Amino acid sequence: MKALHCIFRSFPPHCVGLLILCIFLSTADLIKWRRRVKCTAEQPTCSRWPRTGTLLVMHSARPPGSTCSSRTNTTRPPASSMQETPSKSLTPTGRFTIAAKHHITIAEIYESELVDIEKAIAHYEQAADYYKGEESNSSANKCLLKVGAYAAQLEQYAKAIEIYEQVGSSTMDNPLLKYSAKEYFFKASLCHFIVDELNAKLAVEKYEEMFPAFSDSRECKLLKKLLDAHEEQNCEAFTEAIKEFDSISRLDQWQTTMLLRIKKTIQGDEGDLK
Repeated sequence: MKALHCIFRSFPPHCVGLLILCIFLSTADLIKWRRRVKCTAEQPTCSRWPRTGTLLVMHSARPPGSTCSSRTNTTRPPASSMQETPSKSLTPTGRFTIAAKHHITIAEIYESELVDIEKAIAHYEQAADYYKGEESNSSANKCLLKVGAYAAQLEQYAKAIEIYEQVGSSTMDNPLLKYSAKEYFFKASLCHFIVDELNAKLAVEKYEEMFPAFSDSRECKLLKKLLDAHEEQNCEAFTEAIKEFDSISRLDQWQTTMLLRIKKTIQGDEGDLK
């Protein structure tokens, strides 16, 4: 006590009170620190002041369901956000239709301005595939008919036949479109006719079985007359049958071209339908 008295007397009077206050605060901090150390030793997993180097271990060793600490974030993202995004979300409904229209526009440029039929065919085929993806069969068939017409002009008759048969088969069961099926079967028959006369006869018989209404159509009757004239190598009968049909139902440019190709296979052909 004497030593303390001597120490206090050595300080100016106005500093003694400040020194006593500093000693008191240091003692209070020491008491708090000892309490914290004691809590850490007794409950290390529940401490809010973990010792250096033990933070990661304490959090990882905490038993399931523990609520001692609020520092860790146990919130997980919803399961739906962790799943793979479906392909339909990348191609929403209607996107295929938009893509198909773009391909049709490109195809029209190739066929009218650039005059590249092969590339026009490729884009029409792509457009048809996109329309099928939207189950828009009517629009898909329109594109396929374009492909069939150009394929026949390029003498790709097998491809044209396949397309015309496909479209004819899909429309003959439709009450609103079944009357167009006879036209498609007629065009398929013309492609068969160019390849071989026997193929054409067999094709006409097959189409009559598939679509009975085809038997009574003017197109089917014309085909039978042409087959007879071709078998007899009779150019006049061949030309007369075409004139009779054209006087009632006008032949389009594509049909006229195919009939001229058939007529050229007859001996003594003059090269026209007049």
